[in-house]
Amino acid sequence: MSRSPNHAVYVISVAAELAGVHPQTLRIYERKGLLEPARTAGGSRRYSDENIALLRRIQELTNEGLNLAGVQRVLELEAENRRLREQIEVITNRAREQVAEVERANRYDLVPVRQAVVLYEGKRRR
Repeated sequence: MSRSPNHAVYVISVAAELAGVHPQTLRIYERKGLLEPARTAGGSRRYSDENIALLRRIQELTNEGLNLAGVQRVLELEAENRRLREQIEVITNRAREQVAEVERANRYDLVPVRQAVVLYEGKRRR
């Protein structure tokens, strides 16, 4: 059985090694609000695979020259972008369902019409 990506299992030293940073860097990121690891009952930090992926993204952004305030803003915008894309998907699916429903309803309203040519053979009036 595989664990979920947000299951916190890594201690700070392992998380730092996986992310390629010093453990103190993780503490700084936490103080700056960039990262929020889970805590054990004793208060020890535990990091998940999602945390590790986030740490790698932070490293990528800082390596590109962003300071931590810039990194935080980029992460906020990326999260907002994901939320908006999800909303668009929900709205699009709802609209498709409504269009399909209207199309189904309109098909029931249609009555087939038979067209035939009938020759009138009655008398003409003058």
